[in-house]
Amino acid sequence: MSYVAQMRIGTLEITTALAAVALIASRPRVAAAAETGSLAPVKIRLRILELGKQRTFEGLAPMTIGRDRNCELALPDAEASRRHARLETQGGTVYVRDLGSKNGTYLNGHRIDAAIEVREGDAIDVGATRLTVERLGGQEPWT
Repeated sequence: MSYVAQMRIGTLEITTALAAVALIASRPRVAAAAETGSLAPVKIRLRILELGKQRTFEGLAPMTIGRDRNCELALPDAEASRRHARLETQGGTVYVRDLGSKNGTYLNGHRIDAAIEVREGDAIDVGATRLTVERLGGQEPWT
């Protein structure tokens, strides 16, 4: 087999592998409204930056986020709506959904208008508060 033929085969393999990786990485993060719900609780740890201070929150999604004291994650943020956003779950996946808030909900700097999958490392902005997803799911105890 000639050197050129070997290069073409190698290029084809690399191209196929890159296409497979791109397909997996580009799976949609947006969920249809009918797909999300509160079916399976998922453990979540958030790093919260609010009013210049930082704190950690651990809880179970689904949960409501907002200024209202009855929210599972209550924020002392005047720019947050009373019921601002919701973390929903479906099949072990966590989604964030805006609840018609005045100032909107942002995921990684982009305003959301549908339920969008949340992954570790994502930043959710609710009013002037930033929630960074540190950990999702898992059975082992967190340290």
